[in-house]
Amino acid sequence: MAKKVNVALIGYKFMGKAHSNAFRQAPVFFDLDVEPVMKVLVGRDEAGVKAAAEKLGWESYATDYREVVNRPDIDLVDIVTGNTSHAEIAIAAAKAGKHVFCEKPLAMTVGEAREMTQVAEKAGVKHCVNFNYRKLPSIQLAKRLIDEGAIGRIFHWRSVYLQDWIVDPEFPLVWRLNKAEAGSGALGDLAAHSIDLAHFLVGDITAVTGHMETFIKERPVATSMSGLVATGSEERAPVTVDDGTIFLARFANGAIGTFEATRFAPGHRNGNMFEINGSEGSIRFNVERLNELEFYSRRDPAHAQGFRTISVTEGGEHRWINAWWPAGHIIGWEHSFTHQVVDLLEAIAQDKPATPDFRDGLRVQLVLDAVERSAQSGQWVSIEKE
Repeated sequence: MAKKVNVALIGYKFMGKAHSNAFRQAPVFFDLDVEPVMKVLVGRDEAGVKAAAEKLGWESYATDYREVVNRPDIDLVDIVTGNTSHAEIAIAAAKAGKHVFCEKPLAMTVGEAREMTQVAEKAGVKHCVNFNYRKLPSIQLAKRLIDEGAIGRIFHWRSVYLQDWIVDPEFPLVWRLNKAEAGSGALGDLAAHSIDLAHFLVGDITAVTGHMETFIKERPVATSMSGLVATGSEERAPVTVDDGTIFLARFANGAIGTFEATRFAPGHRNGNMFEINGSEGSIRFNVERLNELEFYSRRDPAHAQGFRTISVTEGGEHRWINAWWPAGHIIGWEHSFTHQVVDLLEAIAQDKPATPDFRDGLRVQLVLDAVERSAQSGQWVSIEKE
């Protein structure tokens, strides 16, 4: 019989649904050495969290995370709250001896991210940050091709993360547009994913120079929000985060990179895209076509050269696919969360490091901080050591 891992999920809205679905699906589709038990859902609004717990399949609900993280029957604390409370909850959970799973960006500041990492490492618990795009079979194939030398020495990383949900100037001032609550705008919300993928596939970033812009300076004050649908009042208040960010990067291995992140790109709902160019070939990816990876090889005969589109759905060849459907039967965005949960549970069961961990989150936070400082100074900024 598989060992049970009792889970407490802190937060229950958009990301709460995604994480709840992952915990439900993981033991159904994967043969695990541990069984996740959806023990308690936590939220401040009692009526809201009670209804969510019933709908999402949690055994119980609570309104105080402090009581929950200290319960002896909780093994894993999963944090999907707003960015301002990540550090507080993660540190409390780790000090209580709980494994910790946290949404991205890991923290509001480098200082918070560093403390979270140090506390979790000292406590000896598993710690994981949800850069879920790593957990797509297509990204795993990209990593495999790079490690096998299929594209040779890497010269260029080129990424854009494009959305369009706040392009309307009358869209209300929700929490993601308030620096005190979000930390940053497109930079932390979107570019954080691109930075983590660049770290995973190319290597450490050593220096950046960037620019950040807020296109709409004021918006109606939000009165409510459900998903990406919000309502606002007649009162207006300033937007205090970046609407769009662009920066250049140098990598430790000599590669150079460009990063762009914006929520002002009409026609792009979730355009997380990158291209990597090397001495022997190139790789292209777009999360809106997440079952595919484009690959070009200079080693192909001249008469047959060109980008090929690989359907990353072959069981036995592409990671995690065996658990799902036959070849060509595609998976979706939510599966990346399930794969992350599977990997975390296996790390707990086998007592091995979880990936990506808080140190990976700290590495991203250091780059985010350097981009902000560069945007303020107009200079190249070196990335601090972890």
